[in-house]
Amino acid sequence: MSRPDRGSASYRAVLALPRARGLFAAAMLARLSYGMLSLPLLLSLRQGTGSYAVAGTATGLFGLAAALLGPFRARLVEGRHAALMILSVCYTLLLASVAAGCALRIPALPTVGLAVLAGMFPPPVGPLMRTLWGELTVDEEQRQRALSLDTAAESTVFALGPVFGAFLITFSAAPMALGVCAVLVITGFSAFAAALGRSPAGAHRAAARTPIPRTALGPLRAAGFVPLLLVVLGTGCALSLDEIAVVAAWGAGVAGPVMALFSVGGVLGGLAYGRRQWRATPGRRLLALAAFSSGCYALPALLYAVPGAGVALLLAGACTDALLITSYLLVDTLVPGGSRTEAGAWVNTAYNLGTALGAGGAGLLIDRPGPVAVFAAAAVPLGAATALGALRRSPLRRGGCEAAVLTGRQPMVSDAVE
Repeated sequence: MSRPDRGSASYRAVLALPRARGLFAAAMLARLSYGMLSLPLLLSLRQGTGSYAVAGTATGLFGLAAALLGPFRARLVEGRHAALMILSVCYTLLLASVAAGCALRIPALPTVGLAVLAGMFPPPVGPLMRTLWGELTVDEEQRQRALSLDTAAESTVFALGPVFGAFLITFSAAPMALGVCAVLVITGFSAFAAALGRSPAGAHRAAARTPIPRTALGPLRAAGFVPLLLVVLGTGCALSLDEIAVVAAWGAGVAGPVMALFSVGGVLGGLAYGRRQWRATPGRRLLALAAFSSGCYALPALLYAVPGAGVALLLAGACTDALLITSYLLVDTLVPGGSRTEAGAWVNTAYNLGTALGAGGAGLLIDRPGPVAVFAAAAVPLGAATALGALRRSPLRRGGCEAAVLTGRQPMVSDAVE
């Protein structure tokens, strides 16, 4: 199915692309603010409102607004790159206002309102960076390496971010830690915008952009894209079901190290996946990874013990990061140019909605059938999405490359930046 990479598309070669290092480093700095945010925001709101219930609700609404409006912010930035800094400034000011309001203990309603409003403005760094990788790289193999490196780095940042956030809260107040996140936002996105303006990809895009008809559905109209989103949604749902089942079965003290294995598996699996040259098309690889992932998520129902859950989540992490990398590759194949940043944001939204749905489903199942049933149920949404994608006429089953013809998109290599 695969063979070792003997070409020049190594991770070192990817970082040696013109301006790639500057863009990548700036994107990682911007992502760090997102990785650190969860604990400082929750505990700041708790300090400011005096209630965990209010703080939790406000944090949930913040996340919901960020997820649901992500594709529309991405569309805005893709059409007008100046919008990136406008969103960054608005987001920074709102986070700083929430931090100040919590520190000064102003009435709860304005503070909660500011927090929910802040969720409408996070700039789309991940989708935009993945679009830039598609423009900087010169062929599919190099693009796969770039997306694998980017996904592994993003997973690392989101795994370590809460640790950094907790460290700041330990040695200062939570609102101070939230203020640090706001500073990281403006610093990271200023650096990212500067690197974007200097990059050959940015110059190429400005010179070569052609008007693309936009509709309310945007990339959702591309053949094969909705089945792709269903697979990603099922993946997020399965992860959330397993995570809550682990907590219910063995407690929070065990859940932390076990879920850390998921992150470790994701980083190692993503990097290993990116180094291979695959004979199967991205669409077929996506379905194979989804099918194997569904088995990994359900494995703790058969091996109902902490070691069994650890091994299952280590494998599931490797498969999930590889699946997300393949999804980002398929965005370049299925979606016409000019809409790929928005399409990448839809992938993120599908994953986040999947985790929210999984959390709700796990809550219903835990009380009655118990954790074993939740582990078994984790395979259901992902398995159903995989079966749908494997239907005979599905563009994913045909492999993705054929679907490019249906969207008017030529093979990826034709979009290479010289």
